[in-house]
Amino acid sequence: MSLAAFTALYFVHLAAAMSPGPAVLLAMRTSLREGFVRGVWLAIGIGLGACIWAAAALFGLALVFKVAPVLLTGLKFAGAAYLLYMAYKMWRHSGDPMDTDLPSLPKDRSPLRLIWLGISTQLANPKAAVFFGTFFLTFIPPTAPLWAYGAILGIVFFNDAGWNIIVARIFSLEKTRATYLNLKSVIERVFGGLLALLGLKLALT
Repeated sequence: MSLAAFTALYFVHLAAAMSPGPAVLLAMRTSLREGFVRGVWLAIGIGLGACIWAAAALFGLALVFKVAPVLLTGLKFAGAAYLLYMAYKMWRHSGDPMDTDLPSLPKDRSPLRLIWLGISTQLANPKAAVFFGTFFLTFIPPTAPLWAYGAILGIVFFNDAGWNIIVARIFSLEKTRATYLNLKSVIERVFGGLLALLGLKLALT
């Protein structure tokens, strides 16, 4: 693969990673509520989840979805149900008071649990495998060497994890957090509503 192909792949995928979705919403909420360090652990999980879908696309899962669309439909509904459940939990607990002291690791949720939350949030959207399948068909020649696959997965992880770390940094700042504490109930319901809409969009498209 040429440097031009890698460059194009990098920027197109970065634009996709930056688009608002369940993972970005979760990174915002986690860093607002629990601080930057926990947001970083979550971002690592988000990056790993993206790599799982990217690896699946590289090895033909997108083709399986095309041959057996019922499998994609089932995964879409399962993912939508997961997102709607998360939205319900956000909405239900939006009025709960929050301790103004940031929790210290590993209290409440350990780094491994946060990483798994990031992975499971990414895996709740099987359309990512279809995106990566189409995306890779555009940029990756059939004769690409094995090392190129490793480099591509590295790009996917760097973009998804890196962008969500930036999101975590922004939303963990004291001014941002103070605004959140003042408007906690409203913001939690907005996040929950957006997550529910994303779940419904996943199920209906």
